[in-house]
Amino acid sequence: MIRVVLADDQLLVRAGFRALLAAQPDIEVVAEAADGEHTVRQVRELRPDVVLMDIRMPVLDGLAATRRITEDPALGDVRVVMLTTFELDEYVFEAIRCGASGFLVKDTEPEELLRAVRAVVAGDALLSPGVTRRLIAEFAARSKEPAVAVGLTELTDREREVMALVGIGLSNEEIARRLVVSPLTAKTHVSRAMVKLGARDRAQLVVLAYESGLVRPGWLG
Repeated sequence: MIRVVLADDQLLVRAGFRALLAAQPDIEVVAEAADGEHTVRQVRELRPDVVLMDIRMPVLDGLAATRRITEDPALGDVRVVMLTTFELDEYVFEAIRCGASGFLVKDTEPEELLRAVRAVVAGDALLSPGVTRRLIAEFAARSKEPAVAVGLTELTDREREVMALVGIGLSNEEIARRLVVSPLTAKTHVSRAMVKLGARDRAQLVVLAYESGLVRPGWLG
């Protein structure tokens, strides 16, 4: 059973998400919260698998709440998915850097919301390649001089190669075709790179690829 906490200051939004999620046999909504402070308390108490977190909330906004959750070692298994009104929300970039596993627009199709919740729990990529590329473009526009990421030297040549391909927005299947390996092998290399670098998920691996200079803006094409 996938346990979910809903965090949004709009009751109508929470009600709609709860109705959709609660109708699924493998998903349980264990709590709701209308502000970031309450959300953090609920997460610490209940240890859910996923938090659907609105970015703009009173008392403590979603970004600050996400940072508190992802920086708490005891909550290392909790995944945060940010909710935003617009796909190009100005805060999406910062949300990923705060440790969010991805983001969804509030008017996303119901099937996409359900897929996203299940995907993030399974450790798969939540961000589509297209969304990842937009994230990369935003990061490239803001990035400063790259610095060597801690642990990057521990990666094998193949792991660095795979990490660079993740960094330009390729899926495991696309990486597999590029390197002429199986999708499972590509996924294994991605997972090992994440473990060695301490990345919570694929989104953070993208950020690390840029921060380390492994991927540069000119690669975007």
